[in-house]
Amino acid sequence: MAECLLITFSFAVLEKQTPIVIIFILLVLILVPYGSLAADRLIGIHSARVLSQSMPWIAQEAGLFKKYNLDFQLVFIASSPAVTAAMLGGDAEIALTGGEGNIRAYVQGATDFVFIGAVKNILTHSILAGPNIKRPEDLKGKKIGINRIGSNPHYFAVQALRQKGLDPTKDVQLIQSGGSPETLAALISGGLDAAALNPPADTQALAQGFHYVIYGPDQRIPYIATSFVTRRQVLAKRAQVVGQFMRAMAEAGKILHTDKEFAYKVLGKYLRLTDRKILDASYNSEIKALEPRLDIRAEGIQGILDEVAKVDPRASKVKAEDMIDRGYLQELEKSGFFDKLWDAKR
Repeated sequence: MAECLLITFSFAVLEKQTPIVIIFILLVLILVPYGSLAADRLIGIHSARVLSQSMPWIAQEAGLFKKYNLDFQLVFIASSPAVTAAMLGGDAEIALTGGEGNIRAYVQGATDFVFIGAVKNILTHSILAGPNIKRPEDLKGKKIGINRIGSNPHYFAVQALRQKGLDPTKDVQLIQSGGSPETLAALISGGLDAAALNPPADTQALAQGFHYVIYGPDQRIPYIATSFVTRRQVLAKRAQVVGQFMRAMAEAGKILHTDKEFAYKVLGKYLRLTDRKILDASYNSEIKALEPRLDIRAEGIQGILDEVAKVDPRASKVKAEDMIDRGYLQELEKSGFFDKLWDAKR
């Protein structure tokens, strides 16, 4: 209907113009596709209010969605399993989330899921507690907040406790404490003895007198902690739109890595965090773990598959590479987009 109205309007205008103007208008109508006249709608999900998932916020504030002709709607759903369920239900087409929920779904038969890029391929959570808990062994019998079962904090807590010789199923109580802000609040209020937190919540906890019992970045646990995941049916139908989104994310990533002041303004707005010391500590710790070119590493997926295989033998038959589509990343590299982006002076 809109196209018909546009055509009718165009011919009405043409009747009143000079030949040169008519030629110009016709060229515009021929060269500019109708799809570019309205932004492409895309619904995405993010699963945590943290620095590593801030790129859609940065893209919004920097006008990148508009630049790439996207009407992008971002929805917050805490934890990867809940995100997975929403995507299976068709409520969103792309997500920025941890990988465990999607990988478990893939193992169980939802092989439509596919990873197309990543922001973070290791876990940078830590377990923090008050002064009465000094060493990892002091966590025995204590309540540890892990957001939700299947979330990044849960996976980190399980792996980190095992590394320290503790059985996460017997030696501690893992408590589903909500999102990162809720977990921090529960720790501060005394509802938890300890909590698995990542930047900036860990830095906020430090400012409240808590300390690291297990410092996560030193553990270097491979894990698709922050990834771009979609479904193959979405790629088949909307490949170009997803490509526009990935370009917006690539530019947002460049801003996050190179324009600290802009990133701080965005984090301050969306996380309601303005303490410069906390922002500095969080940023300087986290940025070193983030992928500047959105690279996705198979070992991060394999680590989760190995863990899932302990309870579901089907996971041992899945290859990490089968779950990855590097098409967009390869296009950004081969086209020179990444090189131009990172060589450009800001």
